[in-house]
Amino acid sequence: MSLVNIKIEGVPYQVEEGTTILEAARACGYEIPSLCSYNHGECNQGSCRVCLVEVKGARGLVASCVYPVNEGMEVIISSPKAIKARRTSVELLLSNHSQNCQQCHKNGKCELLYVAKLTGARENMFNGEKTETFYDDLTPSIVRDSSKCILCGRCIARCKSAHGNGVLGFEKRGFKTIVAPAGNISFAESPCIMCGQCVSVCPTGALMEKREEDLVYSAMSAGKHVIVQTAPAVRASLGEEFGLTVGTPVTGKMVAALRRLGFEKVYDTNFAADLTIMEEGFELIGRIKNGGKLPMITSCSPGWINYAETYYHDLLDNLSSCKSPHEMQGAILKTYYAQQKGYDPKDIFVVSIMPCTAKKYEKERPQLVTNGLKDVDAVLTTRELGDMIKRSGIIFNKLPDEEFDPDIMGDYTGAAVIFGVTGGVMEAALRTAYFVLEGKEYDAINFEAVRGLEGIKEATVNMAGMDVNVAVCSGMANAKVLLDQIREGNSRYHFIEIMGCPGGCINGGGQSYVRHAFLPNEDNDIVDTYREKRAKALYSEDERQKIRQSHNNPQVKELYEKFLGEPNSHLAHELLHTTYEGRKPFRIKE
Repeated sequence: MSLVNIKIEGVPYQVEEGTTILEAARACGYEIPSLCSYNHGECNQGSCRVCLVEVKGARGLVASCVYPVNEGMEVIISSPKAIKARRTSVELLLSNHSQNCQQCHKNGKCELLYVAKLTGARENMFNGEKTETFYDDLTPSIVRDSSKCILCGRCIARCKSAHGNGVLGFEKRGFKTIVAPAGNISFAESPCIMCGQCVSVCPTGALMEKREEDLVYSAMSAGKHVIVQTAPAVRASLGEEFGLTVGTPVTGKMVAALRRLGFEKVYDTNFAADLTIMEEGFELIGRIKNGGKLPMITSCSPGWINYAETYYHDLLDNLSSCKSPHEMQGAILKTYYAQQKGYDPKDIFVVSIMPCTAKKYEKERPQLVTNGLKDVDAVLTTRELGDMIKRSGIIFNKLPDEEFDPDIMGDYTGAAVIFGVTGGVMEAALRTAYFVLEGKEYDAINFEAVRGLEGIKEATVNMAGMDVNVAVCSGMANAKVLLDQIREGNSRYHFIEIMGCPGGCINGGGQSYVRHAFLPNEDNDIVDTYREKRAKALYSEDERQKIRQSHNNPQVKELYEKFLGEPNSHLAHELLHTTYEGRKPFRIKE
């Protein structure tokens, strides 16, 4: 690392060569208003002009987010000229922005509102015609409101970097420019995989998840037996909604909050994660032994399923037929649970708390209906749950730690917890596959080779004298590499785990927003380390569990003994497995 000498506000500093002024200033303890940098590296175009500063010797003001430091540079942030210019830039953005902040779900986490306050921006300084606006809420997952878009391009950059897709782009020209799918069509007509990565980086309310809290309130008011289940990654992020540091595990307080919100049963989707491993693991072993379609690919991530159906429908036979864990749990709740507890399945309303916007789309799939009833009735993101807790007057940080309901599906193992991080499903599956093939537990328990946040990981595990080649990837840009190998006949793998979001569910499109402005207690490198911290929270919970292999979950064993029979049985296939269908190539409607 090479250092250069610069001055900021007349004070000398040494900073890393190649960094921008904005990055260097933050490292040295200054906050320059910004709407682009420190957001996972997306969209440092300098287009919004909110981060203007003076540099001695430069002609005019410079955008600090794109201007690199160099030896001897002198930066002035607080000059009247720079302060006035930054304020004017924000006022210009506000002049073309819908200012219904009271109704906006981004209120409190809106970066535009934050920099408006920081710069002292004034209302109605530039009145006149506004760009024509468009509102798209036709999908179950994502809502697009162009009246709140500031044309920063962060969503465009995220879609391309995470998935290699160009679903979003700049449409029209000049004053009429908007961000939209090609041809300004609806997300519902586009090849969008509904993952919500665009939502997670949008600085305003221009892109949001479709909210479902009112569905839950209505079910409670109607006297339904409302059951909630929580995905493993939620516990690693929910605390951020209440000022806790990133990666603080809040399982006990989350359970306590859900009970106080009025849910009659509070379960963990981890039970179904263990169930998934039993079904998926035996499916893999069956394919290997019986010459089935290989490599087998995991099916837990609905964003990945959407991608496969759109771009790789010729490889759908490679996918495991297993439903995702929360859908499995919904199916069991409306059959086995209903029988055991004496409920009419029609009176059971299943709510899933998920780190993912694609789960909202998934629950509407016609293939995920059992006996005429949807497996899952409502999906809330981590953010929606945070809002419900705040709305109910619950002081989250003062709640006691409580346990999930212990009956029927109250047990889960460490293997299930790590489903929320890339490589977790693979590791959980290997723990069980090793036991089934070797007849004994894997002593080390952890399979370190499939851990880490690299885009693609691979390993070879010897089990029962056979080398099993596995691969793990997250983000569709990485998945494409492995999928093209399969399509070309060059894949050497037996089993592949694919997660839609980079890093897995810990970085899902429904997780808490990661912004320096709203995380005052975090280190400057939080945008680079938040995924590691959330992953660590899940791995630490895995290590705390007394049982760490899915096949040792006593209630999963009981479920098979009393109801399902055995993994991959006829009833198990009927309730826990699904089908996929290829979608026609994307075309812009005339």
